[in-house]
Parts: sequence; structure tokens; C-alpha cells
Amino acid sequence: MRIGELSKRTGVSPRSLRYYEEQGLLTSSRSGAGQRHYSDAEVQRVSLIRRLFDAGMSSRVIATVLPCVETPSDPGVVELAFATMTRERDRIDADIARLIETRDALDELIRGNSRHRAELSTAPEPVARST
Repeated sequence: MRIGELSKRTGVSPRSLRYYEEQGLLTSSRSGAGQRHYSDAEVQRVSLIRRLFDAGMSSRVIATVLPCVETPSDPGVVELAFATMTRERDRIDADIARLIETRDALDELIRGNSRHRAELSTAPEPVARST
């Protein structure tokens, strides 16, 4: 199938598909006219690549993990993929912890602002001076 068909079947833009190829995440064959052609198996591969991007992985990390899909019986590849995914999960956990700290700080600011707003709403209006 050509790039437009793969794009339609996966919901991934042709531009992104070309990027995946540039990064070594996806392969295609070329016609005599230079058009990209993909196998049906690439639909599942693109779906996996999307899920990995959605999980916050970079194309560099994804390139490390994908060989596990291609050669699942190679212990070295499996171990490398496991170590990479574990590192990524730890990175995401650290990001989540930082976001929770940031949210908690913002919640404190919101509580302070709410108290201040309440004080302002009960304060008497200033008396206008006449000149």
C-alpha cells in the first residue's frame, strides 16, 4: 500500500510516517518512480509506534524498544527493551511526582487567593472624597 493508504488506515499523517522512516522506526520499499510502498504488517507497527509516542517515549527510545517486537526470542534484545522501558517508566514516575508537587503549590496559591477574594467581598466600599 502507498503512504496515503497507510495514513488512512492508521490515522497518522503522511508527514509523520515519513518522519518514522527517517528515524528508522518504519521501513518501506520504493517503486521505480520512488513512491513508498508498505506491507499490511506496517499498520500494526504504526499503531505500536503511536502508542509508544503517546506513552511519552522519544523516537530514539522507540528505536531501542522496537527490535524486541521484531526478534522476541533474542534474550539480549529482550533485556535491552526491558531496561529501556523500565527507565522510561521511572522517568515518567519522576515527571508525575514533579507535576503533583507543582499542582499542590498551585492549590496553596488558589486557597490563598480565595481567602483574599473573600476578604475583599466583605470589606466596606471606600468612601469617595469630595473636593
